[in-house]
Amino acid sequence: MSNLTSSHPTFFVLLGLPGLESSYVYIAFVFFFMYMVSVIGNVTLLLIIRIDRSLHEPMYFFLSMLSSVDLVLTSSTTPKLLGILWFHIQEIYFEACLTQMFFIHSFATMESSILLAMSFDRYLAICHPLRYNSLLTNRLVLGIGLVSVGRGVVAVLPLPILFWRLSLCSHNVIQHSFCDHISVVKLACSDTTVNSIYGLVVALLIVAIDLVFIVYSYVLILRAVFNLSSNEARSKALSTCASHISAILVFYSTVVLSSVVQRFGNKVPVYVVILMANIYLMLPPLINPIVYGVKTRQIRTRMKRMLLGGRNDE
Repeated sequence: MSNLTSSHPTFFVLLGLPGLESSYVYIAFVFFFMYMVSVIGNVTLLLIIRIDRSLHEPMYFFLSMLSSVDLVLTSSTTPKLLGILWFHIQEIYFEACLTQMFFIHSFATMESSILLAMSFDRYLAICHPLRYNSLLTNRLVLGIGLVSVGRGVVAVLPLPILFWRLSLCSHNVIQHSFCDHISVVKLACSDTTVNSIYGLVVALLIVAIDLVFIVYSYVLILRAVFNLSSNEARSKALSTCASHISAILVFYSTVVLSSVVQRFGNKVPVYVVILMANIYLMLPPLINPIVYGVKTRQIRTRMKRMLLGGRNDE
């Protein structure tokens, strides 16, 4: 093709949702609605936590980190997807594609790290309540946030670097709606063994390690909860974990399901695989602010004050 150099194309063409072209306009409105609710919900959470000094605690600092990551994660793919569905703008520059790949996978890694940090926060709050504030200081919270960011960057940065060294074939059509690592690597004519193994190992290690520690923390939490003397105390302790458990289930279930379908669903229609990948990036940013807004009394109270025009108590 005319846009190809010796090894890399000037741009790629994102296929979109092949097989659903007649429904693009309607699908786009659904994704647009999900995206707007996600942005409004997460920005509102960030504003509430910033305004209300009573929420300047580790739990809410971690929640603000989660909302920030969710905003970047959904914004990395949805605007381009809407451009494909509404305006048929399928081209994406080579460098922009690698940048999108980096942001998608690095921020997904950061989200997993923050969910792990939030389970550590709940463990300390329930199992060591008297030492909670002395153990989980603001400096430690900041350090955990920086480690989460560094972990995502260090783990994912080799992906675009490894891809850059590959020689690509004569076509530049990506069988996806965004620059997912697996889909982009399939365009290469040279050996992609290193790319595939590294991508798979990183994904499995991150999901496996984080899930093991999250499950272990909740085993300790449940043991502590069932040792409490009253049912009311047990109920109160478990209710503080409900939002976090919901966030864990939404994120990891969609990640695992999307990965399984993409890697092993040979008989699954392409558009189903692509839709699953988009849902895994869009559903957690949509659900998390709703769940935390409904389940967390402090956030719910502050939101009511904002909507009713009440004064902002310091």
